[in-house]
Amino acid sequence: MTPQQRRQQVEDACAAIILAGRQVTFDDVAARTGIGRATLYRNGDLRQIIEEHRARGKEAHTLTGLTTEIAHLRIAMDALATTVRRHEEEIRRLRQQKN
Repeated sequence: MTPQQRRQQVEDACAAIILAGRQVTFDDVAARTGIGRATLYRNGDLRQIIEEHRARGKEAHTLTGLTTEIAHLRIAMDALATTVRRHEEEIRRLRQQKN
């Protein structure tokens, strides 16, 4: 399994736990993913994902938590829009070179 697949598994498990209305724990994530709890603690990327979801889960129902989440989503959307614009410009440039 690639590191990206592991990260995606952990993301999916955290999202499922939150959707179920439960607190994200390392034990639950380990049970859902089949990844050892010790590995989740020791792997910095995986641990960060879990910690972030734990913090979001606690703050999700507060006005401050929602405001923070919206701010994060805006930043992510801006970054995505920038990438899309860059790709569109590159496609236009390549089409012009082709003609």
